[in-house]
Amino acid sequence: MKKIMPVLLMTTAMLPGCTLMPDYMRPDMPVAQQWPLHEGQEDASKKIADIGWKDFFTSPPLQKAVQTALDNNRDLRVAALNVEAAQALYRVERSDLLPGVSAGGGGSRQKVTEAQSTSNPLFSTNREYITSTYTANVGVTAFELDLFGRIRSLSEAALQEYFATQAAQDAARITLIAETANAYLQWQADRKILKLTEETLAAQEKSYELIARSHESGVASKLDLAQVRTAVETARANKAIFTRRVEQDKNALVLLMGKDDPEILSADTSLDEVKVMESLPVGLPSDVLLSRPDVMQAESRLKSANANIGAARAAFFPTISLTGAFGFASGDLSNLFSSGAAGAWSFAPQITLPIFEGGRNVANLDVSAVRKNIAVAQYEKSIQTAFREVADELAARRTLTEQLNAQRELVKASQEAYDLSNARYKQGIDSFLSVLDAQRTLYGSRQSTIDVEKQQIANLVNLYKALGGGIK
Repeated sequence: MKKIMPVLLMTTAMLPGCTLMPDYMRPDMPVAQQWPLHEGQEDASKKIADIGWKDFFTSPPLQKAVQTALDNNRDLRVAALNVEAAQALYRVERSDLLPGVSAGGGGSRQKVTEAQSTSNPLFSTNREYITSTYTANVGVTAFELDLFGRIRSLSEAALQEYFATQAAQDAARITLIAETANAYLQWQADRKILKLTEETLAAQEKSYELIARSHESGVASKLDLAQVRTAVETARANKAIFTRRVEQDKNALVLLMGKDDPEILSADTSLDEVKVMESLPVGLPSDVLLSRPDVMQAESRLKSANANIGAARAAFFPTISLTGAFGFASGDLSNLFSSGAAGAWSFAPQITLPIFEGGRNVANLDVSAVRKNIAVAQYEKSIQTAFREVADELAARRTLTEQLNAQRELVKASQEAYDLSNARYKQGIDSFLSVLDAQRTLYGSRQSTIDVEKQQIANLVNLYKALGGGIK
């Protein structure tokens, strides 16, 4: 046994010398080298990964909503637990690189007669004997010499799967931050529209009272009264709609936050108070996209598929396993480890050479190669998707400012048209229908302006997410 153990240790030390994994080559970027319609880099000295989400969201109520979601969201908890599971699986694969050493002990007692213990029953008696046997040993159990890198390939595949799961957790974190922020923005936008609707309803009810008194005195017609009543009921219906939307927005936000926080949901805040960082370092696609967690996840899966090819190749070569043990045997438990105990050892190397597998190994290698090609396509698709998301948000960024300025000018024009229509009606020049049309136009333009204000902030949030920000 003393001669066998050095040979075993020397052989183990030689294991890292050979592997059949293909050299990993990162695929070329399947997208353009520059963003479309992008005129340059903003604050190019910074990287998006250096901007923490608390630096991006500068409004304290929004910060608190996002932090609550990060602390309590169940989907994010599942992602974190998946990381722990992947890490444990990697440790399982890694453990096969080292021999397993186990200790064992046993004992037995047996009563036999002299007739059972001798081969010649004619000379035996009926005397009985009790025999005892005790053993103790330490051994290496079924240790495979990884001469061709099969176990190391599987270990590398498990490691890359762990990295992929960790990247998936980062992607889930970024997505949660963006979804929570957008849900908060939608809630605040609908609250602002609800307030506008309540103001419109109050104005319509006041107009109805005036028209009703005018009708009683014979100044306003019954048509005018019916028209203003239509406006009142329309405004009341809109109030019901946006009251419902506000409650539904609140429910969606609570689901993302993971709990109902009265301090956030009952705060007297508005969309006008929400502020985010407006200057983001866009950079070049190759610098930005390769740092996105979902792209890193796809690349780790590609590396894992590449490592599995090495394991499939190693299946064509012999497998050598070692089993050894050294211990003691004695008929007396108290003398098991004394000089009188008998030493026992065993060393059982085994080699398995694949000769005919019915094409199994070839098929497994083909499957591994196809899966790598699938992983390449998925990696390229993740880059293309990320490129499109950033390009879309950059395109929206260029036009939303123009749209918001136009909407605000439309509100001014609609307000002026309403004031003129109302004045002309009071002078008896126009009918009340023109006043109602001007009111509807003014209400619609103000509602659209609120929606565009929300879209402009959401665009910055989505651009921050698309660039890969939010990990910190």
